[in-house]
Amino acid sequence: MSDSIERFSNRVENYVKYRPGYPAEILDLFRGKMNLTEKSVIADIGSGTGISSKVFLENGNEVFGVEPNAIMREAAEKFLQEFPKFKSVSGTSEKTTLPEKSIDIIVAAQAFHWFDREKSRPEFKRILKNDGFVALIWNERRLDTNEFLRAYERILIEFGTDYEEIRHDNISVEDLNVAFQSRFSHSKYSNDQTLDFEGMKGRILSSSYMPSPEHPRFDELIKNLQMLFAEHQKNGKIQVLYDTNIFYSQF
Repeated sequence: MSDSIERFSNRVENYVKYRPGYPAEILDLFRGKMNLTEKSVIADIGSGTGISSKVFLENGNEVFGVEPNAIMREAAEKFLQEFPKFKSVSGTSEKTTLPEKSIDIIVAAQAFHWFDREKSRPEFKRILKNDGFVALIWNERRLDTNEFLRAYERILIEFGTDYEEIRHDNISVEDLNVAFQSRFSHSKYSNDQTLDFEGMKGRILSSSYMPSPEHPRFDELIKNLQMLFAEHQKNGKIQVLYDTNIFYSQF
């Protein structure tokens, strides 16, 4: 657990600047299927730097951002300082510290694959109101839509320190069945980022599995990124395509 908590500590600046957000239209799903209103209270578990919390804060919701990493938590507090309804909480998915029956909807964005699922489930049940919902959200980069994305993936596989072991798309239907223990639904939305070279570099370095500057292969990684960008850029920009996947169920 301590490794999963701390592994992003030296990635925070790039994480804040260069991780993709979430399409605003996902709120329609929450309103239509999960009873979201402006009065709903949200727990964002593994809230990181606050990217996912912002979607609900902009909707007028009170959001408890539960995050065990102090550096990421501080970044979220700065990022979301204009939203008085954001409450920053030092906690984990197994011990959120939130009051019993206080939450309408739990969301976990880019975070569920780090959770201890057996211990998290009773904690989710404890803090959720009766008939509350849990929604697991991932921005999943399209791997094979065009040659740029195929080459980008090859770089991650070649240089990633443990990329193939920890990637969140290793989550299976069986994992989701264990997490929800009831029928769950799935919705998907298109998402994208348009980045210059610094943005593309920052995006890739925001991932905990990529070499940091002191790593012996860091310079080689940057050289490969420069060649990739030069080959595929148009007017100094490249586009990274994602699918925003949401798995949700009443809990």
